[in-house]
Amino acid sequence: MTEHKSGFVAIVGRPNVGKSSLLNRIVGQKIAIMSDKAQTTRNKIQGVYTTDEAQLVFIDTPGIHKPKHRLGDYMVEAAYSALREVDAIMFMISADQKRGPGDNFILERLKNQNVPVYLIINKIDKIHPDELLAIIDDYRQVMEFKEVIPISATEGNNVEHMMETLVDQMPEGPQYFPEDQVTDHPEYFIVSELIREKVLQLTRDEVPHSVAVVTDSMKRDENEKIHIQATIIVERTSQKGIIIGKGGKMLKNVGTQARKDIERLLGDKVFLELWVKVQKDWRDKKTYLQDYGYRNDDY
Repeated sequence: MTEHKSGFVAIVGRPNVGKSSLLNRIVGQKIAIMSDKAQTTRNKIQGVYTTDEAQLVFIDTPGIHKPKHRLGDYMVEAAYSALREVDAIMFMISADQKRGPGDNFILERLKNQNVPVYLIINKIDKIHPDELLAIIDDYRQVMEFKEVIPISATEGNNVEHMMETLVDQMPEGPQYFPEDQVTDHPEYFIVSELIREKVLQLTRDEVPHSVAVVTDSMKRDENEKIHIQATIIVERTSQKGIIIGKGGKMLKNVGTQARKDIERLLGDKVFLELWVKVQKDWRDKKTYLQDYGYRNDDY
């Protein structure tokens, strides 16, 4: 009988290199929110990949950046804490972006790790294949990697080879999660994240990252529909106006789009009620950060 392999893998990289897209592709469904704004992921999201032979638990860390407020401190600390508890690290870069100070900042941290570090070059569909060698050479001059794997998270190119390589390197170990479980986060958390994703996508640059979403309640009604009540929190009254929109149109749009994703997640009909609340400077106040799910008890 072949041995069963398992392990924990951290995905690190600058904001917006495609970490969440890759995680969603690996587990086969949407558990991490995606937006082309930097620093979309705020918590360590665990995605679970299971086959008969192996189970890999992926931790998608918030993009490492220079913090500007208490929430930023929390996000960077979450990323670093993930590195302390894994069997392998995937350092993800974007093929269409030159190595910058942000990448160098992360590379300095990775040099001190005692586990294999893989260089994952994402978005190879965005460049000419001839450009790839120069990128690999550039990074190899800074640090030695266990392996360099070019992929496209959105197109799926080479992702299967990446998974085979990771499984091959994992130690023998147990299955930590049931085979049908794809994340360790409670549904409340993912529902909140799916709503927040729609706010970011639909309001674009008008509402920056001063948005939090709290799922207040989830229960079945007498018609077997799941009734969800959630609050969108912003820092300023003007942002509240943008999210509600003229005649409530924007909020309705956010609700409609989020409901479709939530129904896919829960496999059931959903009735979604949304409110918008102003909480001035919540990102810099510890009590609010904890109320909105940003707890750092595990550091």
